[in-house]
Amino acid sequence: MEAYKKWVRTNKEFVHSLESLANGLTWLLPERFSDTEIGPEAVTTILGIITAINEHIIKTTPTQKHIGSLEPSSFPYSLSISALKDLETLVEVVAQHFYGDDKKWNFIAVTEAIKVLVRLALFRDSGYKMLLHGGETPNVEKGLGASSSQHRIGGFTKAEGNNMPGFLQNGQNPWNLEARALSALSKFGENATMVSDPTWLRRVQHQHAIMEPPPTSLFERPTLSTILSEKGLHGGLFVMGEVLFITRPLIYVLFIRKYGIRSWIPWFLSLAVDLLGMGILSQVTKSPRSRKDQQFHLNVEEKDELKRRKLLWALYVMRDPFFSKYTRQRLEGTEKLLEPVPVIGFLTAKIVELIIGAQTRYTYMSGS
Repeated sequence: MEAYKKWVRTNKEFVHSLESLANGLTWLLPERFSDTEIGPEAVTTILGIITAINEHIIKTTPTQKHIGSLEPSSFPYSLSISALKDLETLVEVVAQHFYGDDKKWNFIAVTEAIKVLVRLALFRDSGYKMLLHGGETPNVEKGLGASSSQHRIGGFTKAEGNNMPGFLQNGQNPWNLEARALSALSKFGENATMVSDPTWLRRVQHQHAIMEPPPTSLFERPTLSTILSEKGLHGGLFVMGEVLFITRPLIYVLFIRKYGIRSWIPWFLSLAVDLLGMGILSQVTKSPRSRKDQQFHLNVEEKDELKRRKLLWALYVMRDPFFSKYTRQRLEGTEKLLEPVPVIGFLTAKIVELIIGAQTRYTYMSGS
């Protein structure tokens, strides 16, 4: 296993190219999106899990350093979530083949419930940071040293510059130089008459203790009570928005199981949860600050994640009953319009066929 990890890390570009080619070819497998597609879907699932394992191996390269971040968890949350997403489609296909269209939702609901539990555990274990790509990408801050004058809690930043010495407020990090200078002064004092003054010696020792870098144990992982006590309403709203995003797929499936895929109730309820969650996060981000030392902060990756979540709303036009009533008619109309055009008509027909086939799978259009 260690030899395989070393090979993957050494040839990661080749591995990425090979995975992209293999995953692309799976869309051309015979019987894809048919009633007997267990075999092709099993191949796709295996390739997806292998891809997730390789990505996990690359991301956990021992030489990588995550400066300023909390200590990573020993449990592979991102790998588990990626594997569950790949396995979910196979579960759906097998359940539909052996138990029918109605009972398959029981198995999908169980899979979504497991994903929710893993994501909630990751959300808690990460110190209530925003999940990136549903937890498949670790939310690790870059460029923050252990002596940083800002402590980040679940997307919130609390400035503590006023409590630091002047050189720290300017962003300097003179630990080694100052320590060496004080050490030299101490040695000088041992050979001078000042060594007889215990007050001076204690002052030097006290300054040397101050100049030592703060231990990493001071940067503890925030808890829910810490966020609520320090950030109040903003902290509670942030956590609520993330919990809504995490639980939305499970809520959607449970209402499909109750009312059926053709009902508008699950569709509208899922959209409402998405809009509510995003609205809460937007409100927290844009709301006025009551205290200067408390502010909501989104790093670049988290801002991109919010944009990604908004793009996922486009999947609502691909979900029933909206798809059956509106989207499919537009696709078939475009196919007939371009059918007489050589090459373009053929490609359009193939694309429409793949879209309609993929739409029949909940897991392809769930956005979870």
